Amino acid sequence: MSTVLDIELLRTFHAIARLGRFRAAAEYVNRSPAAVSLHIQRLEAAAGGRLLERDNQSVTLTVLGKRLLASTGELLAAHDRIIDEIKGKRLAGRVVLGIPDEYAAHVIHDILPDFSTRWPDVVLEVKTAPSLKLRDQIARGKLDVAIFVQPAHRSRSANVLTLTTPVWVGSTTFALDASRPVPLALYAEPCPYRLAMTDALEAAERKWRVVLDSGSTQVIKACVESGLAVTLLDRARVTADMRVIDGLPHVADHEVVLLRDDTGRATEAIDLLATALRQQFRL
Repeated sequence: MSTVLDIELLRTFHAIARLGRFRAAAEYVNRSPAAVSLHIQRLEAAAGGRLLERDNQSVTLTVLGKRLLASTGELLAAHDRIIDEIKGKRLAGRVVLGIPDEYAAHVIHDILPDFSTRWPDVVLEVKTAPSLKLRDQIARGKLDVAIFVQPAHRSRSANVLTLTTPVWVGSTTFALDASRPVPLALYAEPCPYRLAMTDALEAAERKWRVVLDSGSTQVIKACVESGLAVTLLDRARVTADMRVIDGLPHVADHEVVLLRDDTGRATEAIDLLATALRQQFRL
């Protein structure tokens, strides 16, 4: 008998991979934790091996799980697109989306084109700003949807897209001199990584100095790769021209969160964009 991948099983699997917890995934797919566990058992039987490693704190993907996640994202999107086309669904409206500069290229290049193709009558307006400013704009009803970064909370909600581990990075040739102030490339205010850097160094009583203060992640990247300064970066975004710097204070995990304006209008266009971001956002 040939193997069949059930779309709903895949949807549950993607929710667990993104949220990192069975309970949060169960809330997202609107099923019980027991049903979610059964979904994974059935999917592992079809895939021919374990997809997840689970402990009391979190869930991690096995090698097979990572392969399945990477190869089925477009399958889910294509399935939903075909269903919409069969139903003859048309949608119009306007959505204002806020994104931090560090994730703007990924969202604009990898997520929004497909959304615009599926829903050509939805007008998208994208704004970039530091995370804390975006959170404030959501609270004031200036944005419909926003992605932002904040220190991770103990209990992860369904709004969390993923966890990220910040690391100190410098160029491949950078040498940290403990006798001199740490040279920093700082993100523009108000930014959680800027606060995390300065607070961690102050708490450790390490002196520091500002080499660069910029709202552009590309400029900060260039400054770090040139060897002029160090900065704090998602571990997943460390480039080949950088290395992780040991000897600086530990910074706790942060979380990438998707929020919607719950004081203003709720439209189907906003619902669909939020769903696309949840399903396709990756570090």
